[in-house]
Formats: sequence, structure tokens, C-alpha cells
Amino acid sequence: MNKHLQIAIEASLKAGEVIMQVYDTAFDVEIKDDKSPLTEADKRANDIINSFLEKTEFPIISEENKQTDFAQRKEWKTCWVVDPVDGTKEFIKRNGEFTVNIALVTDGIPQLGVIYVPATKDLYFADVNTKQGYKSKLITHGTSVEKVLEIALALEPNTKESNLVRVVGSRSHMSQETLDFIDSLKNDGKEVEIVSKGSSLKFCLIAEGNADVYPRFAPTMEWDTAAGQAICNAVNIEVISKQTNVSLLYNKENLLNPWFLVSKTN
Repeated sequence: MNKHLQIAIEASLKAGEVIMQVYDTAFDVEIKDDKSPLTEADKRANDIINSFLEKTEFPIISEENKQTDFAQRKEWKTCWVVDPVDGTKEFIKRNGEFTVNIALVTDGIPQLGVIYVPATKDLYFADVNTKQGYKSKLITHGTSVEKVLEIALALEPNTKESNLVRVVGSRSHMSQETLDFIDSLKNDGKEVEIVSKGSSLKFCLIAEGNADVYPRFAPTMEWDTAAGQAICNAVNIEVISKQTNVSLLYNKENLLNPWFLVSKTN
């Protein structure tokens, strides 16, 4: 296994452990300057992930780190892109649909991705260069990387042609543009089923064949999508910008993503 993927897996599991420690308490919620929520879980998970990734040669972009000025970031060939708790709103609702996202990006393109679901102990991980993506169902956050590999099952997106299109929708966001997209499928004679999930689990649904398309016509940041894109790209699922009509890129001057569409390669 790629050594950086192993580090990311270890970091995600340790982060998941502390996230669940907070999850099981009466935690406080802060509101950040951008109006998004923040909990002790975000901060503790971020500290743990940083402690692992700082041992590597690559700098880190994390939602909970102070952002480095682009004048310096633009010189980074390779960097980590991290969301310690993706789906903080889901965490606060205690519905289990929150994740740890860790990706390694080179020249703006995701190379490795890890998504860990602490509430269910589901671990998704992928290496884009070897075109390998896997899911492991863990018993404990303390599972070794060796055991993770031993029980891993290959991700298999749906490749069957069908009149039924399973569209991933968000529990927290469903824009008018998304509704219009769904209507366009129906107008083409497709039967549409909405599959709702929070956080980066929406990417995982596509990668493991439990949904067919994920239209995201609402704001996301790079740390929301980098790990999910890596996992999808490893199994030939594209994450296409609606602005440029090519794959989403990372470590941009503006870390806000354009709208995008996740679907299988034609």
C-alpha cells in the first residue's frame, strides 16, 4: 500500500475515535465567521489528523486550519486536503451521516482519498494511480491497517443500463437547480429515485454502486470533495465541473468549488 494512503487511513481512524467520544457527550456548538457550525469534535479531530500528516513532506489545507495565502500555496506541487468532520450539521443532528475526509492532491488532481464514517465504522479508501478503491467494515476504530486490507472489498459502481436513475440528494441542501436537473431526467423518460445522504457519503454511494448520479448545484469547499473525488476517480467515476466541463481541481486561489456532477465515465 502507498505509504501516504496508510498514514491517511491511520489518521482517519484515530480522528474517528475522538469524534465519537465527543458525539457521546453533551457537546457545545460554536458558530464560525462563515456561519457554519463548529464543535469540539472538529477541533480535536483536526489536531489528531495534523499530528499524522505533519510528519510527511506535504503541507496541509484543512477546513479548521488557518488558510495559507495563495502566494505561498501556489508553489505547492503536492498537498493534503482535509475535512476533520464533514457534515458537522449531521453530527449535531446525531444521524450518523458525517465523515472524516483526507485526500492527497498533486498539481490540483486528487491522487489518494480516505473517507471514514465513525458512527458506522465504514472506511472507504482509494489510490487513483493504481485504479483501486475499497471499503472495509470495521469492528473498532483501533483496527490495524493490515486488518483493514484483509477485510477490504473492492468498490464496484453500477455499470448496468437502466431506465431507473438513482439521484443522490442531500438531507441539508436541495437547490432549485437540482430539482430542475431531476425534472430534466424525467422529461427524458427516466424513472427517478432520490437517495438521500449527508456529507461526503454521497460520493461513496456512487462509488459502491448504490446510486447513479450526484448533481451538486450548491456551494461546497475543496475539503468537502477532494477525498470523495479520489475514491470516485479510482473506480472510473468522474467529478465534472459545470463551469469548465473538466474534473474539479484543487489548491485553487479560491477554495470554493464550482457546481459539479458526479457520474460514471461514458
